[in-house]
Amino acid sequence: MLPPGDRALQMPSLLARVIGTIREHDLAPRGASVVAALSGGSDSVALVELLRDLSAAGELRLAGLAHFHHGLRGEAADADERFCAAVAARVGVPIEIGHGDVARLARDERLSLEDAARRARYAFLERARAALGADLVAVGHTRDDQAETFLLRILRGAGTRGLRAIQPRAGRVIRPLLDCRRDDLRRFLANRGLTYCEDQSNADLRHPRNRLRHAVLPALRRDFNADVEAVLAREAALARDDAALLDELAAGLYETAVSPAAGGLALDVASLGQAPVALARRVIHRALIEQAGTRFVGFDHVEAVRRLCGAGGRGGLDLPGLRVERNAGRVVLRNDGPEAGPAPFSYPLPVPGEVGGPGSGWRLTAARAGEEEARAAARAALAGHGSVALVAATEVEAGLVVRSRRPGDVFRPAGLGGRKKLQDFLVDRKVPRQNRDRLPLVVDAADRIVWVAGHRVAEEFRVTDRTAGVVILRLEAWGGTA
Repeated sequence: MLPPGDRALQMPSLLARVIGTIREHDLAPRGASVVAALSGGSDSVALVELLRDLSAAGELRLAGLAHFHHGLRGEAADADERFCAAVAARVGVPIEIGHGDVARLARDERLSLEDAARRARYAFLERARAALGADLVAVGHTRDDQAETFLLRILRGAGTRGLRAIQPRAGRVIRPLLDCRRDDLRRFLANRGLTYCEDQSNADLRHPRNRLRHAVLPALRRDFNADVEAVLAREAALARDDAALLDELAAGLYETAVSPAAGGLALDVASLGQAPVALARRVIHRALIEQAGTRFVGFDHVEAVRRLCGAGGRGGLDLPGLRVERNAGRVVLRNDGPEAGPAPFSYPLPVPGEVGGPGSGWRLTAARAGEEEARAAARAALAGHGSVALVAATEVEAGLVVRSRRPGDVFRPAGLGGRKKLQDFLVDRKVPRQNRDRLPLVVDAADRIVWVAGHRVAEEFRVTDRTAGVVILRLEAWGGTA
């Protein structure tokens, strides 16, 4: 973390605000190397300048810039690319420039352009981070972006988890400007005599976010609260804290209320009936996602299953990809038809580096950890974040591979004592049968299981007081926007 003290208070107010955000959310340890995502717009240009100031002050190291050309806006996008290259030359840091065909990705994956652009952009940013040898990627989301996202989530019917809106940190992506207003950033640039690019698509009112930005929010400022963005950002922060607590409580309930069933998962009606509705909904939502795989699970789906779990529930119902049936004291979720299993996979995982399973929705990253980052990751692991694991660096020096399970896999789960068949371990962990072949396993050069991703590190690779170096493994969803 950045050190406490009065030094931040002596800095210009905008820079002090950024430092405060970094400290409050533990975004970057002192001296961390950071890549700035640069679109060419005002927010990202201000981000570069502020990170440059922090780099000059020795708080972190600006390792370089990253610009992604989405292939959507023709000459205007080409001009943005040239502008960003000029910014990198002015600042004196390297720049990674990537190109994508977002329209084609959207067609091939049946995504909206916005979703496709986000996936392509964040995948590129991770590649740029690795290429520049940096610890983190900083993006320029502001308080205005937070307010817009919060309103959009409300209008789309998001629950508490969705109302968290933009997270200060998602994996290796950090957002140090999340407490800054866009107008303040533009004044900051004007004071320095710096220009930026204007994306004309931001004025297109056919896009919901633009309508909020140019019509709804100005009306709210005029008629209700002149600083409505601050109010909405505060609501998002409250929702984030509430959701974190509810997720933790729901994880405990899931362990007692959900069990494997023939071909699926079983929900214990009594356990869910006695639980608060907020926790029951979370457990059902997680179970539906586990059983349905990548299919969309919405509020109506969760409520339909919750009603079936109720006192008067009987019979069954069909959901996308699932058959749900009430059977005495259980509600059983099963896939509604045979599906071909996923193909086996195996990918080398460099340290540092990352790998993502095509079409799987997951990404696995590996990085050597400094002392502060190792402590932060250890706190996350102890808090029950199964997506983070620490392993002894000396035990994996010969290299790592991420692969799917194979017949006969065994390992020694840390803390359980003795060897265990992977199949038995996955059954005990209530991993649905159809998801077991999709689960990434991290193995060493001798094909010993290092980490059952999201679940347990092997005993021989765990970090102890005598461990000389630490490698942090993270299992993340593609995109990193949450």
